[in-house]
Amino acid sequence: MGIGPSTKETTLHHFRDPLLDVVSNDEDIDLVGVIVVGTPQHNEDKYFVGKRTATWLEAIRVDGTIVSVDGWGNSHVDYANTIEEIGKRGIPVVGLSFVGTQANFVVSNQYMDTIVDFNKSKEGIETEVVGENNANYLDAKKALAFLKLKMRED
Repeated sequence: MGIGPSTKETTLHHFRDPLLDVVSNDEDIDLVGVIVVGTPQHNEDKYFVGKRTATWLEAIRVDGTIVSVDGWGNSHVDYANTIEEIGKRGIPVVGLSFVGTQANFVVSNQYMDTIVDFNKSKEGIETEVVGENNANYLDAKKALAFLKLKMRED
């Protein structure tokens, strides 16, 4: 498992990222920034980047966050850990990920209760079409709506 053609975000997708566009143009949200984290090979490094990301968010006192991942399978180890570390600090968190028919993550935790699945294939699988299974504007709007609801609850 891992990143395949349909779950890879192209350079053009990064330049026109729908999540960044939706969040930065929402009048109710004060976008603090974007943190880009790689997917380390070793588990100890996976846990380290999750803790560092959560500590950073806590230090800048965000009211909530959206965590997006452009891979799946083993990439979900650090994804789940990052979401857990953020949640343990009391920060509302929403996720964006390719899930599809696999339905279950490699690992999971109680803070992964709001994940927007950006699978687009009818079969719910990773395909050979470059960029087919990426977050789009509707996915971004869903994630932001979920985050606003979670922030309101807190």
